[in-house]
Amino acid sequence: MTVKEIICGESKKVEFKVGLPKNSEKYTKTVAAYANTQGGKLFFGVVDETREIVGIDESILFQTMDSIANAIADSCEPQIIPEIEPYTIEDKTIIIVTVTPEPQRPYYLKSKGKENGTYIRVGATTRLASPEKIKELEMEGAKISWDELTCVGYEVTENAIKKLCRNMNIRRKEMQERKAFAEKLPTVTRTNLENWKVLKKTNDGYLASNAFVLLTSDYFPFSKTQCAVFKGTDRSVFLDKREYTGPIYMQIEDAVSFVLRNIRLGVKIEGLIRKESYELPIDAIREMIVNAHCHRNLTDESCVQVAIYDDRLEVTSPGGLYNGLTFEEALQGHSRLRNRAIANVFSQIGLVEAWGTGLQRIQNAAKEYDLPEPEFVEMPESFRVNLYRKPLSMQIIGKTSVEYRQNIGDESAERRTINDVILNVTQRRIVEMLSEDSGMTGAVLAEQIGISKRNIETNIKKLKELGVLIRHGSSKGGYWEVVK
Repeated sequence: MTVKEIICGESKKVEFKVGLPKNSEKYTKTVAAYANTQGGKLFFGVVDETREIVGIDESILFQTMDSIANAIADSCEPQIIPEIEPYTIEDKTIIIVTVTPEPQRPYYLKSKGKENGTYIRVGATTRLASPEKIKELEMEGAKISWDELTCVGYEVTENAIKKLCRNMNIRRKEMQERKAFAEKLPTVTRTNLENWKVLKKTNDGYLASNAFVLLTSDYFPFSKTQCAVFKGTDRSVFLDKREYTGPIYMQIEDAVSFVLRNIRLGVKIEGLIRKESYELPIDAIREMIVNAHCHRNLTDESCVQVAIYDDRLEVTSPGGLYNGLTFEEALQGHSRLRNRAIANVFSQIGLVEAWGTGLQRIQNAAKEYDLPEPEFVEMPESFRVNLYRKPLSMQIIGKTSVEYRQNIGDESAERRTINDVILNVTQRRIVEMLSEDSGMTGAVLAEQIGISKRNIETNIKKLKELGVLIRHGSSKGGYWEVVK
């Protein structure tokens, strides 16, 4: 294993030193970086550029090992205790310092202080951690999940609690129908929200966790999803862009709908049956966007980005892999939850099928569609997934789903069943309520759903265009027909 590590050269978890530097900071900062990220090894007695094994002189071997141990103990805060051992290879002795991911984060150089002496590993380099990264490392060390913290000063209303429970129950019902559960799932209540650390009960009422705020409002300016379509394969020319705010589960629905409107939709004939099919698997699209929100770093003021290029769909999430999790572990299904409350809620409403399986599900969906292998890119402060596109061998090719639907014509749109149309959360709720009471006004719908009347009007207009709703009579005395 050691020979293989040397042959492969320096990496995120491997660094070479030809000898013991006079300035101990040249290696102690790497030790701190390893402890803050995913661990790693320092090899003393190996030339970086050539990977030549020169070894450490036997006469000073143990003195050198003691010097390394003392420098690490004297320089790093909190204390790091690495494994330091000699290793003989090609008749030469090197020193290997092995550092494991440590729990009392952040680790930093005492001489520089926490703000200027906290380091992380990025690729084969050791870099200063950003203020946002230091804040996250502090929470990792304290075993705190930011979304479970109280949002100080945020008012919890009865309306907001009921709306969240109602919307979660709607999604639970959809999940039950989709998975064909034999037993009915229990109704979500405020007691569940307390148990999931979304709400905190006090003598005077309730306190909102940050998760509750994210699930019920657009209070945090960073909580948004930026979506865009670009010409070509880079970000030079915008063709379309949207920005979605509000409850994060609604942002996910809106972002998925945005992607489906802007990728190709083809038609193929199987016998007498005409089938529509998107060029990218819907399950993979949804998984990419759900994962981006579920695992993002909420102390970073960046937002989730969804970008469509000629050759790929790209989803970028603020924050890299969490708390020492390696990319290899993530691909094997291991998971470390950055946002425990959000992950729990997503699981309860079926957005997360099983913790730790997201990357595998994206890979499997791409394979079933015979697409190129998805690309997972770990960056210093973010994580990106690229799902690559390819031309469709169908009768209708090269049109976005929006253009295709326009070409079908009004008559076909009027006859299309609701289940064939991609609706967002608000639109599905409007259809459900109007199915129960066809005379319900826009003002009542807005009050019941908890959004503005203008938002209701926009969504009703879209439903009419899709042929899902037909208006009969005047605005005062008329009624709505839901097309089945």
